[in-house]
Amino acid sequence: MNDAAPRILLVDTPQGPCAQLLGRWGAAEFGQRAQWRALQAQLRACPGQGPQAPGWDLRSVQWLDHVGAQLLWNHWGRTWPQRLQLTDAQRAMLERVARFTTAAPPPARWSAAAQIDGLGVLVLRGLGHALQLLELVGQLALDLLRLVRAPRRAPWRDMSGHVYRMGATALPITALVGFLIGVVLAYLLSLQLRQFGAESFIVNILGVSLIRELGPMLGAILVAGRSGSAITAQIGVMRVTEELDAMRVMGIPHGFRLVLPRALALALAMPLISVWTTLAALTGGMLAADVSMGVSPAYFVQALPAAVKFSNLTLALAKSVVFGLLIALIGCHWGLRVKPNTQSLGEGTTASVVTSVTMVILVDALFAVAFKNIGI
Repeated sequence: MNDAAPRILLVDTPQGPCAQLLGRWGAAEFGQRAQWRALQAQLRACPGQGPQAPGWDLRSVQWLDHVGAQLLWNHWGRTWPQRLQLTDAQRAMLERVARFTTAAPPPARWSAAAQIDGLGVLVLRGLGHALQLLELVGQLALDLLRLVRAPRRAPWRDMSGHVYRMGATALPITALVGFLIGVVLAYLLSLQLRQFGAESFIVNILGVSLIRELGPMLGAILVAGRSGSAITAQIGVMRVTEELDAMRVMGIPHGFRLVLPRALALALAMPLISVWTTLAALTGGMLAADVSMGVSPAYFVQALPAAVKFSNLTLALAKSVVFGLLIALIGCHWGLRVKPNTQSLGEGTTASVVTSVTMVILVDALFAVAFKNIGI
């Protein structure tokens, strides 16, 4: 056996059996699986407390660190054994481990009442979020009426800046993702359509799927992760730096100066991003169809208007406006709920992205069910 391996040797002494510790009792030695299993078996044979507990002799240990001391302290039941022989350095280390060891709380027992109570807390929390979102929508409606009555006092400069940051700067990433999605979708469709000699139907499938569903939803998901998180982070930082409190003291309404410009900007930019993403996806699908199936771009462009009705594009633009409004409102909602600390800022940004993406998929499904007879 390796002399450095931690082990226990039971010896008989005039006072009774004694467990003599040998080898190195450190984290490096415990990390070796074979030595750890052998040591566990030896510890089970030497009870730490009780009438059959042996004495303990640590003077022959080559090395003892805090991991080994913690192991021994836990094995002894976190009390000192009756017979113990050790050096001063070892005693100081064990005393330090004993001083900083805290008792683990007992595991909570499963209770149906506790589960129901936890479910009720989640339901009430969800209702609280829904109520605040409803208040945000109502305040947005009032701010729109104020905008109509006094358009010169509207924050047009903020709105134009948000349109640029949320719309124009998002064009490269949405075009790239849309193009790649179109290429992948066209290649997957070509594998199936070629088996039935229906290569020409790739125009119908790509056109309807990209213009009606994938283009708007893909653009909305990208905007939700990109601009929705930015909205929450911007307003959250204003909470951390107490700018929101300063605005309230100065009498500047949060809804008119913060929520309204972002909501209108994203409602305006989202349809444009949707069309841009759809065009990029159609371009990728058209090129992939030409390479994989021999469907020329000229035929693709000529057959697309006949394969896809104009009502599909109208429905896609309407969905995009709703997506933009909801993403902006959700981002503002979580931003206004941020507490003045960095942890809450991170949690709010994460919750904003997750909620926005979930909302986009849910609303898209509702549109698909409600308008299933339009454009098909």
